[in-house]
Amino acid sequence: MSQAELADLARRFEQYLGDPHDPASRMPFTAVLDHDEHDTFPYAFVGMLRRWGFLDYGLPAEQGGKAGNPETGFTLMRLVARRDGATAIALGLTQAAFTPVWIAGTDEQKRRQIADIHGGVGLSWGLSEAAHGSDLLNNEVVAERVPGGYRLTGEKWPIGNATYSDRMVVFARTGPRGGAGDYSILVVDKWRAEAETVRETHPVRQHGVRALDLSGLRFDGVFVPDSDLVGAEGQGLEIALKTSQTARLVILSLALSGVDTSLRTALEFAQGRVLFDRPVVDVPYTGRQLAESFAELMIADAVCLGAVRSLQASPAQVSVWSSVAKYVVPTLLEETLSRLNVVLGARVFLRTHPRFGMHQKMLRDLLVTNMADGNTVVNLRNIGHQLPSLLQQALTAEAGVRGEAAERAAVLYGMDTELPTYRPALQELSSRGMDDAVLAAPDSLERLRALAEEAADKDRDRLLLAAGVAEELLDRLGPLRERQRLLQADLGRGYAHSA
Repeated sequence: MSQAELADLARRFEQYLGDPHDPASRMPFTAVLDHDEHDTFPYAFVGMLRRWGFLDYGLPAEQGGKAGNPETGFTLMRLVARRDGATAIALGLTQAAFTPVWIAGTDEQKRRQIADIHGGVGLSWGLSEAAHGSDLLNNEVVAERVPGGYRLTGEKWPIGNATYSDRMVVFARTGPRGGAGDYSILVVDKWRAEAETVRETHPVRQHGVRALDLSGLRFDGVFVPDSDLVGAEGQGLEIALKTSQTARLVILSLALSGVDTSLRTALEFAQGRVLFDRPVVDVPYTGRQLAESFAELMIADAVCLGAVRSLQASPAQVSVWSSVAKYVVPTLLEETLSRLNVVLGARVFLRTHPRFGMHQKMLRDLLVTNMADGNTVVNLRNIGHQLPSLLQQALTAEAGVRGEAAERAAVLYGMDTELPTYRPALQELSSRGMDDAVLAAPDSLERLRALAEEAADKDRDRLLLAAGVAEELLDRLGPLRERQRLLQADLGRGYAHSA
C-alpha cells in the first residue's frame, strides 16, 4: 500500500469513527470514559471495528486477510488508540495471537484461523505465567504427548483477552528438561474442550486500560489435537521471541496516540485559556513546553515508523530495532506527558471531564507500553547482549557493507518507497552486528550537509545544527566501544548479567 493509499484509508477510517467530542459519534470520548470508569469491556467498540474490517489489516492477504504491510495495521491501531487504548489492545491481541500461526503455521492453519476470525472468533496469546513473567524457560504449563495430540496442564496469567477470547495460542513445555528446544506452540479452542478442562480466572482490575479483559486460563488436562500444533515440536521459543518482536512494536501505538490526544487537549486549552489578559499559549514558557512536546512526539513517531518498516525492509535486524523502539519511546513520552501536566495545571485532576479526563486516562494507559511484551530491562538486556558486535561493525564495516546498508536505509526511511511483502518467518533473533541506521549514518550525514548547503537562511542553520548533533553522536561510537570492551574484560562471565 502506497503512502497516498494509506493516508486515504486513514482519513476514511477517521471519518467513519466520527468526532470524538460528539457523544452521538461511533466512538466518543464520553463513552470511552464511561467504560474506563466502570471497568467494562468495550464490546460495542470491538464489534463495530471488527465489522468494519479492522482485523483484516493485521492478517495475511494470501490466506484471506488484507495485510502485507505492518505499517497499515500500525497506523489504524494508532487511530483507535487515540480514543481508547483498551479497545486498541483488545483488537490487537487477536492479531498478535495470530502471529505465531503466521510465522510457522501451515497454509491450512492460517486459512482456518482467518476464516474463523471473520466468523467472530477472538484469540488471546498465552505466554505469561504468574510466577515467571519474562522468564520463558521456566514456564510450567506442560503439554503431555498422548495419542492424537497433547494434554495441556497449568495456568497462563495475566493474559489480555483470556476470558473474552474463544481460543488461546499457548506457549507450553513439550520436552522434559525445559531447555530452549523443549517448548512448543499449541492452539486451545475453548468450545471444543471437554467440560472442566478449561477455566477462566477472575479478571484483574488495572490502573490503566481499565476496560481491557486481563485475566487468565487454567488448563486441567485439556486435549489439543495434533492439527493445532503450530510449527514443529520444540520450535516454540523461537516462534514466541519472533512474535514478541512484532508485538512490542504494535503496543507502541498506545504511547504515540496517548501523547497525540493529550497534546491536542493541552494546545486547545492553552489557546482558549486567558490569564493576565493574554492566552496561555502566548506565555513563552508554555509555548516552549508545547513545542518541545510536539518535537518529542515527532521523534517517537520516526523511531516507531523506522522500526515498524524494518519488519519488511530489514527483518534480520528487528531484534535490535524493536528493542530500541520499545525502550526509547515509552521512556521519552512519559516525560512528554509530565510536561503537558504542567500546561494543563489543575485540569489534570478533573477525572470525568470528557476532555481533561481523557488526558488523565492517557497518563495511566501509557504505563502499559513500558511493561507489556518485554519491559524496559528485558529490552535493554537484549541490546546489551548484542552491543559488542553492533559497535564493532559500526566502527570497522567496509565500504561495501555500508553501501548496502545505505541502500536499505533509503527504502526504510523513504516513505514513498515500496516495501517488500511482510514475511515474519524471515525475522532473526540476533542482528549479527548489523544495524542499517548506524551503518548508513556517515552517508546520511554527508547528504544532510549537502541539503544544508542548498538551503537558505534559517533552514540552512537548522540543518547544519542537526548535522553537528549527528556527527557528535557518531564520534561517541569509539569511546562507547572502549568502555564496553573494558567492562567485558573486567566482569568476564558476569558481563552479560551486569547492570
